Amino acid sequence: MRNVLVTGGAGFIGCNFVRFLLATEPLVRIVTLDALTYAGSLDNLADIQDPTRHTFIRGDICNQDLVVATLRDHRIDTVVNFAAETHVDRSIAEGAPFLRTNVLGAFSLLEAARKVWLEEGHTGEGHRFHHISTDEVYGSLGPDALPFREDTPYAPNSPYAASKAAADHLVRAYVQTYGLPATVTNCSNNYGPFQYPEKLIPLMILNALEGKPLPVYGDGQQVRDWLHVLDHVEAVWLVLRKGSPGETYNIGGGVQITNLDVVRQTCRLLDEIAPDARGDPWVSRVVHVADRPGHDRRYAMDASKIRRELGWRPRFTFESGLRETVRWYLDHPEWVAAIRGRPEYQAWLEQNYARRSVSM
Repeated sequence: MRNVLVTGGAGFIGCNFVRFLLATEPLVRIVTLDALTYAGSLDNLADIQDPTRHTFIRGDICNQDLVVATLRDHRIDTVVNFAAETHVDRSIAEGAPFLRTNVLGAFSLLEAARKVWLEEGHTGEGHRFHHISTDEVYGSLGPDALPFREDTPYAPNSPYAASKAAADHLVRAYVQTYGLPATVTNCSNNYGPFQYPEKLIPLMILNALEGKPLPVYGDGQQVRDWLHVLDHVEAVWLVLRKGSPGETYNIGGGVQITNLDVVRQTCRLLDEIAPDARGDPWVSRVVHVADRPGHDRRYAMDASKIRRELGWRPRFTFESGLRETVRWYLDHPEWVAAIRGRPEYQAWLEQNYARRSVSM
């Protein structure tokens, strides 16, 4: 794997993957293809290591002609698809962008790879297509249910989850029908540097810095499995190098915590590192807001397959990863200021939180 196409490489997980690969694989050249929608930014790639090995193309993965030309022109042997609409709230408000990017976009990439690698290259040998998916395709777990395994039946409960499930099925179909050398990973909740603050942890940090309330959906007892983004991208690269084509691998941090506990731990770290000027604990700003429709109660991932077969282990504990994450946002005020200054971010805050009824 020498010439890697990373779609969505200016977004949260994608930019961390690009940074990781440039820092650890000196023979790899990367082409990033990103439409630069609201959650993507060239600021996320501003200080990458050895930029001479990185090419950025602004474009839409649904533009199949562009994808085909990129595969040909840059002699791409590996595609890693991080490009996706990912926020459940936004999918509930408007599902069309999720179907377009997550389903039609995945189809466009798969078709381009089939044409260039299998039709023009005849066998596809030496190539790999990797698709990034989510634990949400499996649905919701009961409090005592066993964690999701790779063979857990799909039962998506939101338009976002359904769109990712559809993409997963498309990848499988291209493996079975055409012999495309592809793999899928389903990951749990990511957190870490460069995450757009519509997601729980960065939203809490930025709201605290702005002196705003810290909104928690419903009773806050929804349980999630938390995975540091650097552990995730290392696992993806391991699957690309050692995983078997046609296989799916679950990636989870092995940390099951309620949303309310995540907020409380974030507040304690902020109390320590950036105390409120009023002297109040940050947790005093927590408000419980109306729950979102179809909110899954619990996710948990069984990552024993990737541990057993590929030897992957997460390096971060949740405590160490959360501390590193809080510190990163505090140490990057320019990045935070750029996000705050975006009209679409302020409009989203107003629409999704200021108008919600508060229930203590």
